[in-house]
Amino acid sequence: MTVANMLCGFYAIMATLKGGGTDLDNAAKAIGLAILFDSFDGFVARATGTSSEFGKQFDSLADMVSFGIAPAVLAFTWGVRGIAETETLDIRRLLEIGWWVVLSFVICCAWRLARFNIQGMAPGSGSKYFVGLPCPAAAGLIAATVHAIKIPIEDWRWSIFWMLIVIGDAALMSSTVRYRSFKEMPMAMRRPSLLIIVIGLLVWLIVMNSEVVLMIIATTFVASGVTLHVVRLVRHRLVSNPAKT
Repeated sequence: MTVANMLCGFYAIMATLKGGGTDLDNAAKAIGLAILFDSFDGFVARATGTSSEFGKQFDSLADMVSFGIAPAVLAFTWGVRGIAETETLDIRRLLEIGWWVVLSFVICCAWRLARFNIQGMAPGSGSKYFVGLPCPAAAGLIAATVHAIKIPIEDWRWSIFWMLIVIGDAALMSSTVRYRSFKEMPMAMRRPSLLIIVIGLLVWLIVMNSEVVLMIIATTFVASGVTLHVVRLVRHRLVSNPAKT
């Protein structure tokens, strides 16, 4: 599973280097497959009793390829590089900014993976929450956007907006915002019929309209952590400073 994850990331990079619209969409799909493989490798290791420190480190290296380098290259190629071919104004500064933005994404991904290897899940939460946006989810937002729109950005204003999204995505990875892990899902309960129906419906929706459904899933998950974080801050402030009567 881990090697398959890395293979998908490597393919995504090679497809992105070709630069065509179809190739970029295939790269986005490959990152999506990498997320799927990454979701199952830990489960398989625990189920077969093959979990090890080596597997943990190997998984992080695979994640760095699939969810750090691959989406960064894809984000730059799809959202920034095409501007130089269509705009008449001097776009060199924008390309330089884009280079630094995607480098920041790679650095934050490495930061997130290293922190998780040392600290694990959020303290006191068991396995319910991640600290910071998980790297697969950050990469998924980029991949889902490219898959949904497909046509590379040609307007420099949209390119700037895209870079803001990428840098925000990167910042969330290195933040302390909590995200639900869903590791406590009741897969082993006696009557998992409802869960099976929900998963089956979700798979059917993705097959029928992957562009819209995956985009909704990616943006909803990223926004959920930020929303809950803001709610916690407001609630904490209200508790710390109760209104005087």
